[in-house]
Amino acid sequence: MQILTLEDIRGRIDDALIIDRMRDALLAQMRGECETPMPMHLDIAPGGEVHMKSSYRRGGDYFVLKMASTFHGKGYGMMLLASAETGEPLAYLADSGYLTDVRTAAVSAMIARELCRKDQTMGILGSGIQARLTARFHARVLPLKRVYLWGRDAGRTEQCAEEIRRVVPDVAVLSSPSAVAAAARLVVTCTASRSPLLFASDIEDGTHITAVGADAPGKQELDPEILQRADTIWVDSMEECQKLGELQHAPNEWGRARLCLNTPAQPSNLTVADLTGLGVEDLFIAESIYENRNL
Repeated sequence: MQILTLEDIRGRIDDALIIDRMRDALLAQMRGECETPMPMHLDIAPGGEVHMKSSYRRGGDYFVLKMASTFHGKGYGMMLLASAETGEPLAYLADSGYLTDVRTAAVSAMIARELCRKDQTMGILGSGIQARLTARFHARVLPLKRVYLWGRDAGRTEQCAEEIRRVVPDVAVLSSPSAVAAAARLVVTCTASRSPLLFASDIEDGTHITAVGADAPGKQELDPEILQRADTIWVDSMEECQKLGELQHAPNEWGRARLCLNTPAQPSNLTVADLTGLGVEDLFIAESIYENRNL
């Protein structure tokens, strides 16, 4: 079995390729080609949260088992890629949860591309690794000139801003989520919040919001009225989003939600993508890293 360290993994990441592969992953899932069970979650007191996901694409060469955790604000994790023919483990990806963050950022950037967004500015709620990667991947699909950033901790947010400036030189740290929503028509929320950060009154017409933080029962970044007002609600999984995503707080909107890539991009006053993160994304990114030996 091959063991890939975080350094090995970073050296094999091709941002543009990963964005395309995440599109392939969601299309495969939408077409019913994949076995992707509901995630398992463990809440470990004090301060521990563990997510376990898996997937297999029928006719594919591999299946994947993934564990990603956060303990006291620090991420850990691994992916195990195994042969779908023999069951033999082929690669242990000791990524410390990094690939989970990468594929999440790549999916949100892919959604912006699918919506034909041309934004030169975007807003990001959050100040962790997900915020940094969100800016990096959106810069691959948009002509970004400025990022508006908000985070709970001022010092951590400024540090995040400094890192984002390596990709998008103009980063403004704002004082509230509502200020970010007022400044940008494209907003990505990537926090661990358990209460709404954005409200319908904060959102201007023409806004698209991608919410990636809600991936477990009780998590929430958007007030349900935002989903009620949205012209289109995109989800990566109906079942997961209803149980784990923003839709868990807006059951009256379940009938209006549509699978990602299954709704043509159209001019809208407000669109929302509710993304919980799927095991099939972990499968496709693990395949890419394992096979991308020449980078």
